Amino acid sequence: MLQPKKQLFRKQFRGSAKTISERGSKLAFGEFGLKSEGRSWVTAVQLEAARRSIIFFTKKGGRVWTRVFPDKPFSKKAAGTRMGGGKGDIAGYVVPIVPGKILFEIGGVTRELAKLAMTRAGQKLPIKTSFVAKE
Repeated sequence: MLQPKKQLFRKQFRGSAKTISERGSKLAFGEFGLKSEGRSWVTAVQLEAARRSIIFFTKKGGRVWTRVFPDKPFSKKAAGTRMGGGKGDIAGYVVPIVPGKILFEIGGVTRELAKLAMTRAGQKLPIKTSFVAKE
């Protein structure tokens, strides 16, 4: 799974993502993309499942770019642990998604194939997404 190699601090606060994305909201690499319309944390496992579904659906044709990276650790206390005793251990990594963020881009395939692949990938994610194309 995707996770950072180095970190300055091991654990982070939850934070808030109350804005609409301006950076990363336009296609930069491919002709087609998957744009978020919701707001959520997307885990590294969910991102990998979506990426693999795109690659499987296009049968390794074209090129796929992942525009987000899960670099925010989230912690979880062990099951059966009483309250107190500090923050739990790191359970995984997430990326906070805000509306308007491009998650994946694809190039070198037809529009119909790209649309089907992106809708299939969107079904693996916990947010509402839409298919976008270059004008």
